[in-house]
Amino acid sequence: MGEEQLRDIYQQHRTVQDKYTYFLLAVTASAIAFAVQKTDSSIISWSLLPIGLAVLLWCCSFYCGCQNLVWIQVTLFANLALFQLQQGNHPNQPVGLTEVEAAKSGTRDAMDENANKAKNHSIWQYRFLVLGAIFFLLWHILEMVIRTVR
Repeated sequence: MGEEQLRDIYQQHRTVQDKYTYFLLAVTASAIAFAVQKTDSSIISWSLLPIGLAVLLWCCSFYCGCQNLVWIQVTLFANLALFQLQQGNHPNQPVGLTEVEAAKSGTRDAMDENANKAKNHSIWQYRFLVLGAIFFLLWHILEMVIRTVR
């Protein structure tokens, strides 16, 4: 497989990942808005606890999605720095071979750490979204039970 084909596959992968992250951010924001709309005429009571937890979890999901995007950008910036080091045109290019290798190694380590942070935030973005949905459904069932008992 040629270098151009690899670059195309990488670009497609990045595009799909970004779309997925933005999709989850949009779903989360919509869920928060829907929960607010559903409770706008409610008075504070214990029966609102599940929907309050749902909104809190959705806020955590939104935060994780934003952090995922931040860590992806930081990783891409480190990747650019690594390419510059490899080509010898980094703005702060080390002079000696040992220093260049140390800079490349440090940059690779930073990229790996940043990529892991992005991955973890992506995983938790989805988990918090699903947990919020579960609490929203629990609230909805609780409201139905309360209306049935009355």
